[in-house]
Amino acid sequence: MSMKLCITGGGTGGHLAIAKAVAKAANEMGIECIYIGSTSGQDRKYFEHSPLFSKKFFLPTTGIVNKKGFAKFKALLLVLRAFVRSVRILKKEKVNAVFSVGGFSAAPASFAAIVLGIPLFIHEQNAKTGRLNALLRKYSAGFFSSYDDASPLKNYPVQDRFFDLSRKRGKIKSIVFLGG
Repeated sequence: MSMKLCITGGGTGGHLAIAKAVAKAANEMGIECIYIGSTSGQDRKYFEHSPLFSKKFFLPTTGIVNKKGFAKFKALLLVLRAFVRSVRILKKEKVNAVFSVGGFSAAPASFAAIVLGIPLFIHEQNAKTGRLNALLRKYSAGFFSSYDDASPLKNYPVQDRFFDLSRKRGKIKSIVFLGG
């Protein structure tokens, strides 16, 4: 029996770069990956034509955190619908584990994993844990973060391209940190 991993989450490039690196590493180990993300954000742009995933599902969801009133209710309803669809997808695809990179598009598949008893692993790439990851952490089988002392893994995946294009400097004058 082969292993099948569902990678979920995104919205921004910061989340999606991690999803891409995890999928690439999983593929190299012979693990089949599927992706569950959102029609909002950059998920589809990153993965619609990606060979890293045997199947891709883009569900209509939006962020909830900064919404008010009816907009918040509508966003919650979209997540609920996507959750029901994610339960069906995870069952049909016989997924062995779910790996969440956070972001609003991770909610449906992450909650579905918990309800179905499928191990959920979470990667938090930010120094301040996002609201969804903070909520789901206690239900996860593993939580990974460079900023968490309890994390079993601290390093970020780095694309080979970085090393191909890197050059050594004699002196560093300034450093700029950019994120999703």
